[in-house]
Amino acid sequence: MKTQAVLELSDVNRLLDAGQQEAEANGWAVTIAVADAGGHLLGLRRLDGAAPFSAGIATEKARNAAIGRKETQAFEDMINNGRTAFVSAPMQALLAGGVPVIVEGEVVASVGISGVKPDQDVQVAKAAVAALS
Repeated sequence: MKTQAVLELSDVNRLLDAGQQEAEANGWAVTIAVADAGGHLLGLRRLDGAAPFSAGIATEKARNAAIGRKETQAFEDMINNGRTAFVSAPMQALLAGGVPVIVEGEVVASVGISGVKPDQDVQVAKAAVAALS
Protein backbone atom coordinates (compact mmCIF):
# COMPACT_ATOMS: atom_id res chain seq x y z
CA MET A 1 0.00 0.00 0.00
CA LYS A 2 1.19 3.48 -0.83
CA THR A 3 1.50 6.29 1.70
CA GLN A 4 1.18 9.95 0.86
CA ALA A 5 2.33 13.12 2.53
CA VAL A 6 -0.38 15.51 3.69
CA LEU A 7 -0.24 19.12 4.78
CA GLU A 8 -0.48 20.03 8.43
CA LEU A 9 -1.98 23.32 9.57
CA SER A 10 1.50 24.81 9.91
CA ASP A 11 2.17 23.95 6.24
CA VAL A 12 -1.09 25.58 5.15
CA ASN A 13 -0.16 28.71 7.09
CA ARG A 14 3.33 28.72 5.59
CA LEU A 15 1.82 28.59 2.07
CA LEU A 16 -0.62 31.39 2.89
CA ASP A 17 2.09 33.51 4.52
CA ALA A 18 4.53 33.08 1.63
CA GLY A 19 1.85 33.94 -0.91
CA GLN A 20 0.86 37.00 1.07
CA GLN A 21 4.49 38.15 1.36
CA GLU A 22 5.02 37.84 -2.40
CA ALA A 23 1.79 39.67 -3.20
CA GLU A 24 2.40 42.47 -0.71
CA ALA A 25 6.01 42.90 -1.87
CA ASN A 26 4.58 43.69 -5.31
CA GLY A 27 1.59 45.71 -4.13
CA TRP A 28 -0.92 43.13 -5.37
CA ALA A 29 -4.33 42.59 -3.75
CA VAL A 30 -5.06 38.88 -4.21
CA THR A 31 -6.83 35.95 -2.66
CA ILE A 32 -4.75 32.89 -1.79
CA ALA A 33 -6.41 29.47 -1.54
CA VAL A 34 -4.82 26.21 -0.41
CA ALA A 35 -6.45 22.87 -1.19
CA ASP A 36 -5.62 19.27 -0.32
CA ALA A 37 -4.88 16.58 -2.91
CA GLY A 38 -8.60 16.04 -3.47
CA GLY A 39 -9.20 19.73 -4.14
CA HIS A 40 -10.86 20.42 -0.78
CA LEU A 41 -10.19 23.87 0.66
CA LEU A 42 -7.79 23.93 3.61
CA GLY A 43 -7.14 27.66 3.87
CA LEU A 44 -8.17 30.94 2.28
CA ARG A 45 -6.79 34.44 2.72
CA ARG A 46 -8.25 37.45 0.90
CA LEU A 47 -5.87 40.38 1.21
CA ASP A 48 -7.09 43.90 1.77
CA GLY A 49 -8.38 45.36 -1.48
CA ALA A 50 -8.87 42.02 -3.25
CA ALA A 51 -12.18 41.77 -5.09
CA PRO A 52 -14.71 39.54 -3.31
CA PHE A 53 -15.16 37.31 -6.37
CA SER A 54 -11.44 36.48 -6.29
CA ALA A 55 -12.12 34.17 -3.32
CA GLY A 56 -14.23 31.84 -5.45
CA ILE A 57 -11.84 31.95 -8.39
CA ALA A 58 -8.74 31.26 -6.25
CA THR A 59 -10.53 28.34 -4.62
CA GLU A 60 -11.43 26.82 -7.99
CA LYS A 61 -7.90 27.32 -9.32
CA ALA A 62 -6.52 25.47 -6.29
CA ARG A 63 -9.10 22.72 -6.73
CA ASN A 64 -8.30 22.29 -10.42
CA ALA A 65 -4.54 22.22 -9.87
CA ALA A 66 -5.02 19.48 -7.27
CA ILE A 67 -7.45 17.25 -9.12
CA GLY A 68 -5.94 17.97 -12.53
CA ARG A 69 -2.47 17.20 -11.16
CA LYS A 70 -0.91 20.11 -13.07
CA GLU A 71 -0.70 23.87 -13.20
CA THR A 72 -3.97 25.39 -14.34
CA GLN A 73 -2.02 27.32 -16.97
CA ALA A 74 -2.02 24.03 -18.92
CA PHE A 75 -5.83 24.06 -19.09
CA GLU A 76 -5.94 27.69 -20.19
CA ASP A 77 -3.30 26.97 -22.86
CA MET A 78 -5.31 23.99 -24.17
CA ILE A 79 -8.38 26.17 -24.60
CA ASN A 80 -6.46 29.10 -26.11
CA ASN A 81 -4.71 26.75 -28.55
CA GLY A 82 -7.96 25.52 -30.03
CA ARG A 83 -9.28 22.81 -27.77
CA THR A 84 -12.42 24.84 -27.11
CA ALA A 85 -14.45 21.74 -26.27
CA PHE A 86 -12.56 21.73 -22.96
CA VAL A 87 -14.58 24.74 -21.77
CA SER A 88 -17.51 22.34 -21.34
CA ALA A 89 -15.52 20.23 -18.84
CA PRO A 90 -17.17 20.13 -15.41
CA MET A 91 -14.54 22.45 -13.94
CA GLN A 92 -14.57 26.19 -13.24
CA ALA A 93 -11.79 28.78 -13.42
CA LEU A 94 -9.60 26.98 -15.95
CA LEU A 95 -7.23 29.93 -15.73
CA ALA A 96 -3.57 30.44 -14.89
CA GLY A 97 -2.83 30.80 -11.19
CA GLY A 98 -3.26 27.29 -9.78
CA VAL A 99 -0.08 25.38 -8.91
CA PRO A 100 0.17 21.90 -7.38
CA VAL A 101 2.36 21.12 -4.37
CA ILE A 102 4.40 18.05 -5.31
CA VAL A 103 6.20 15.91 -2.75
CA GLU A 104 8.22 12.89 -3.91
CA GLY A 105 6.50 12.97 -7.30
CA GLU A 106 2.96 13.07 -5.86
CA VAL A 107 0.52 15.98 -5.76
CA VAL A 108 -0.30 16.47 -2.09
CA ALA A 109 -1.96 19.88 -2.24
CA SER A 110 -2.23 23.02 -4.35
CA VAL A 111 -2.32 26.79 -4.24
CA GLY A 112 -4.67 29.01 -6.22
CA ILE A 113 -4.28 32.77 -6.62
CA SER A 114 -6.70 35.31 -8.06
CA GLY A 115 -6.69 39.08 -8.24
CA VAL A 116 -4.02 40.29 -10.64
CA LYS A 117 -2.74 39.48 -14.15
CA PRO A 118 -2.34 35.78 -14.97
CA ASP A 119 1.47 35.78 -14.84
CA GLN A 120 1.34 37.64 -11.52
CA ASP A 121 -1.13 35.12 -10.08
CA VAL A 122 1.29 32.37 -11.12
CA GLN A 123 4.24 34.23 -9.59
CA VAL A 124 2.46 34.45 -6.23
CA ALA A 125 1.37 30.79 -6.38
CA LYS A 126 4.88 29.59 -7.18
CA ALA A 127 6.36 31.72 -4.39
CA ALA A 128 3.91 30.12 -1.98
CA VAL A 129 4.73 26.58 -3.14
CA ALA A 130 8.47 27.31 -2.93
CA ALA A 131 8.05 27.99 0.79
CA LEU A 132 7.60 24.25 1.39
CA SER A 133 10.75 23.16 -0.40
